[in-house]
Amino acid sequence: MKNKTLLIGFIGAASGCLFANVSAAEDAAADASIEHISIIGNQRTMELSAGSVSLVDEVELEQFEYDDIARILATVPGVNVRLEDGFGLRPNIGFRGVTPERSKKINIMEDGLLIGPAPYSAPAAYFFPLTSKMVGVEVTKGPAAIKYGPNTVAGALNMLTRPVPEADEGQLDIALGTDGYQKAHGYYGKNVTDRLGVLIEGVNLQSDGFQELDNGGDVGFEKNDFNLKVRYDLSSDGYTQELVFKANYADEKSNFTYTGLTDEDFRENPYQRYAAGQLDRMEWDHSAFTLSHFIEGNNWTLATQAYRTDLDRAWNKLNKFVSSFGETLPSLLTIVSDPTEPRHLELLAVMRGQIDSSAREILELGNNDRSLYSQGIQSDGDLRLTSGDTEHLIEFGIRFHQDEIQRNHTVENYFMRSGALTPTGEGSRATTTNTEQTDAISVYLQDTISWGDFVVTAGVRYENIDGDYQNRVPGSEDDAQQKSNDIFLPRLSALYQLTEQSVVFAGVHRGFVPTSPIQNESIEFEKSNNYEIGYRYSGKDSRFESVAFFNDYSNLIESCSFSAGCDTDLAFSGGSVDVYGLEMAASTEFSLDSGLTIPVDLMYTYTDSEFKESFYSTFSLWNFVEEGNPLPYLAEHQATLSLGLEGDNWAIKGNIVYTDAMPESGQAALTGDPLDNALAGKYTDSFTVVDLSAWYRFNQDIRLYVKADNLFDDASIVSRRPYGARPNRPQQFQVGLKYNF
Repeated sequence: MKNKTLLIGFIGAASGCLFANVSAAEDAAADASIEHISIIGNQRTMELSAGSVSLVDEVELEQFEYDDIARILATVPGVNVRLEDGFGLRPNIGFRGVTPERSKKINIMEDGLLIGPAPYSAPAAYFFPLTSKMVGVEVTKGPAAIKYGPNTVAGALNMLTRPVPEADEGQLDIALGTDGYQKAHGYYGKNVTDRLGVLIEGVNLQSDGFQELDNGGDVGFEKNDFNLKVRYDLSSDGYTQELVFKANYADEKSNFTYTGLTDEDFRENPYQRYAAGQLDRMEWDHSAFTLSHFIEGNNWTLATQAYRTDLDRAWNKLNKFVSSFGETLPSLLTIVSDPTEPRHLELLAVMRGQIDSSAREILELGNNDRSLYSQGIQSDGDLRLTSGDTEHLIEFGIRFHQDEIQRNHTVENYFMRSGALTPTGEGSRATTTNTEQTDAISVYLQDTISWGDFVVTAGVRYENIDGDYQNRVPGSEDDAQQKSNDIFLPRLSALYQLTEQSVVFAGVHRGFVPTSPIQNESIEFEKSNNYEIGYRYSGKDSRFESVAFFNDYSNLIESCSFSAGCDTDLAFSGGSVDVYGLEMAASTEFSLDSGLTIPVDLMYTYTDSEFKESFYSTFSLWNFVEEGNPLPYLAEHQATLSLGLEGDNWAIKGNIVYTDAMPESGQAALTGDPLDNALAGKYTDSFTVVDLSAWYRFNQDIRLYVKADNLFDDASIVSRRPYGARPNRPQQFQVGLKYNF
């Protein structure tokens, strides 16, 4: 493609520049490390930000020792999540009402870089980094989203890994829990010389799982994650400068399934699994390499990062029933959604392993084998200028990016025999063999002008996206497509400082989500105009923020993946849609005479939505839509209350998380046949989960912690997609010990 040669040349030239001995005549900058992996900055930057930003720091992450990103984000307003496996292995995250399906409409970042295996060509995130190793989680919504891209409707989720420490230090973290839970996490950082520092870190996380497979079987998982960081200080009297190399390897083996339960089976035992899912298994291997150069002068900074990630994954799972006699059989979702129909009962008995299958009830298992890579180079900088009483913060960035997905999907047929899946002997056959590749150039520029009590930010992002799709099946050379898109995405926001502690702010920006290369060029990308207005108070011990938002979609686009029950990744248009709501967050801390403190945090999110026109779509989450219908999988009310009690060397804290019921799909079918939309009119359960954690520090080096997730063992239907009712994580207990050295 036309950008490919340019990309390779730029990477080569920039890599050479990374090692250049840049001369500068600036005053000496701060001595602290400038490994700029945060996209938010310090607390003061957050307080004066003309937009909605949230930070969960290392202290908060350590309080609950969460391994699931969904539980971490439950404390952040404006985040909507659809739970799936209970452990957060493949999270479904959205901001401000965008579809949470596979987190494909938010920018998922690690240390300021896109971490998705192919964020342009295949944004559905079947890979997610291990949150146990993170030391911070940042959420940016609203106009500031134009800095990150390509998706600018919702915002960015940036996870921070541990920087190379300034002094020699290490830690071991060992934890055990119910359902065979085990965690082993350790890191060690050393200053080899005054200028050279090294950090090594590794995590092993595993569990036997909380479900019970009919006729027995493994329902657990194991994940490994290993990091190496090397930092070299290039600073001199004129400037602060450093070079950082990061290498990561991670893998996962998880025996999870897309197949859920009938509502009746769920109410009887929410943690059972049908025998038909006994071979369902995800395996992936992930590697990532980053070379970063940071330089800071008196009034400017520049960060340049070259990156490469690779992911190989195989996702084997039950797809459907097929018949050797050409009979059209109902989908798995239809079977579990209406188990009273005689034929459905028969097929359900096969799924449970209660009866053997015949040539009329063959179970088809698909292996979605995919290889993905993402590579590029990006530079981000800022320049601070002063003219009289006016200050300018000019921020800019450019990214040359390339990613690709190769699909090598196959299916194989099985009989059910005495509760076990047995191959029919037909062997596997290919179903999808194609490649999608994207080259993208992104540029943003914005100026934040401060004058007195006013702060105004104006900026624009430009995306040039070249997509290439090719069917690789022999004889399908004509099944190909090349397309190109150019888009300008402006933003404007303003902030007024009412007092030293309080501000009001408002903003507007253009939202954009690109379509993947396989989508027909006639399908326009997603567009929206997004507005917000808010108030923020930041006192010594208290904070309060309230933000109202309105997303006006002129063309809502959704792509349907296997996790939503579709056989393709094709895109569908929902036309004009409004999404609006209110985000509130408050925190304070009470001090008692005994020296104890009581931290209190409250988060509330109200979100509503409506389609602006009636239509029919073959997209299974919509189907028959009437004007005024809400979007599926969007909770109207969400709230989290955190309450703690802290002493000098101990603390106890509880989280109470409420999630409202969510619509599963569109309305009843116009034909009158409810099976045209098996989930029409159904809602997930509303549910409340209480988590409790406590820790005690014996001395400076040893800390003991205990925790209970879902203390009161709430069992709720959190989703019926793609193939039936699935539960949230049940009551689980853990105990761990941290040793610092």
